[in-house]
Amino acid sequence: MKFLASYNNNQNNEEAIIRVKLPNSKKREMFATADLMLGANHIRVRCYDGVTRTGRIKGKIKKRVWIREGDVLIVVPWDFQDEKCDIIYRYTKPQVEWLRRNNYL
Repeated sequence: MKFLASYNNNQNNEEAIIRVKLPNSKKREMFATADLMLGANHIRVRCYDGVTRTGRIKGKIKKRVWIREGDVLIVVPWDFQDEKCDIIYRYTKPQVEWLRRNNYL
């Protein structure tokens, strides 16, 4: 599910439209925060259900998006190993601010 949100740019006082992707609970997606870079496209993430998992960056976003510690992500836990997950999306700073203002985080 995606929401269109307006973002007020403080420098120009213009409103820019940003897209915010929300986790789909039917696909078991959830919010997470990147804690520790492990190398080899693996990151330790702290999911919002209270579990710390080892996340793997999916190939689709591997070369397009740089993920750093502290970033807010969308992850999908594995069915057969609950301590591992796939990272499918990273939020930008304006998107994280919009999520916090609208009480998603």
